[in-house]
Amino acid sequence: MLHTYLQTLIQQGTLTVRINPNRTYHFGTPIPDRPDLDVAIWINSPWTAFKIGLHPYLYFGEAVMDADLIVEKGSLWNLMELIGLNMRNAPDRGWLSRLLHSVKRFLPGHSLSASRANVAHHYDLSEKLYRLFLDEDMQYSCAYFQCPQASLEDAQIAKKDHIADKLYLSPGQSVLDIGCGWGGMALHLAQQAGVNVTGVTLSTEQLAVAERRAMAPSVNARVRFELCDYREVRGLFDRIVSVGMFEHVGLANFDGYFQTVADRLKDDGVALIHTIGRRGRVGGRSAWLNKYIFPGGYIPSLPEITAAVEKSGLFITDVEPLRLHYAETLRHWRERFQTHRAEIVVLYDERFCRMWEFYLCYCELGFRYGDLMVFQVQLAKRLDTLPITRDYMMPRASARVADPEEGGGEAFKGTARSSHAIR
Repeated sequence: MLHTYLQTLIQQGTLTVRINPNRTYHFGTPIPDRPDLDVAIWINSPWTAFKIGLHPYLYFGEAVMDADLIVEKGSLWNLMELIGLNMRNAPDRGWLSRLLHSVKRFLPGHSLSASRANVAHHYDLSEKLYRLFLDEDMQYSCAYFQCPQASLEDAQIAKKDHIADKLYLSPGQSVLDIGCGWGGMALHLAQQAGVNVTGVTLSTEQLAVAERRAMAPSVNARVRFELCDYREVRGLFDRIVSVGMFEHVGLANFDGYFQTVADRLKDDGVALIHTIGRRGRVGGRSAWLNKYIFPGGYIPSLPEITAAVEKSGLFITDVEPLRLHYAETLRHWRERFQTHRAEIVVLYDERFCRMWEFYLCYCELGFRYGDLMVFQVQLAKRLDTLPITRDYMMPRASARVADPEEGGGEAFKGTARSSHAIR
């Protein structure tokens, strides 16, 4: 079964597969200027090969984790890129995903306790682990590369600036940060735009780091963090931001999520939802990622998002797809993870490192060669809350003050690029 699958899949580049006890197969055609796409792997048994051929979206990752599949020539990323370049040739193995998708809307949504357990599975890992491969601000979401040479640190600052511009902030406004992570976005907005931020998370580890960071004199009075589900938040806010959290809501909870955003926004409020998204109407979950990395996760399509937004009564005022930005972000994370691999083995073990290396490679594959991208969706309760052109979202060398006649009132625009405006 695996032989048939790979014979159809691998057309560009070459893959050698050695299966114990003594079987060797060759697939594909060499690419003269890409020696890195001449890859060889070892599989420990015909049974493992059969399982991978039957359900590659689960058993391929499990075989790598358990060292039942080892890359003998090249690297795991070389293998992934070889697959990515040939992905359009892949035989259909998505029948199970389509079957599950057809019944998802009839399944119950994530309960509060289930949501907390799902978050703890991934985000309550050691702070030291994340510090070894993330940027200095511990941004665990897609960066914004304004040029290919940008460092990860610069690209993450640019991401925060870009989101702040879309929020159209004024000093003193109240901001709710849903899924605040380790607090970087909330602290950035408070420091650079002079707003008051409430960040909520379900991760005890993230909360501890965020609260420690919020003790800095420059933000102490303007930022607070809570261990709280977004559905438990009360009060009204001028702005709502949510970065990398919507992927954990679950398809059955989409309507409730956007209704909660609408309920928590003031009448002239603005929200910015930054989420991984996908092209296509079927899918949204990876069997391997759901089992080992993000239990309960679901990647939305744009139609699924817009349908839920419209039920809430909110207006979609802007949508921006970020193409390839997450692929570059993941490349930086993967390279940093490999640089610090020996330290991570000490923190956990070799199996954990193989699992996480596969996770980072697998996700980069999806964003670089698959149907994944990031959507930034801007929402408002009223049509006249924001200016009618997108100029205010563009990078500025100096502060921008909105024309009150455009409907935005006086507003500080820009963040780190124009922080002198709030000194």
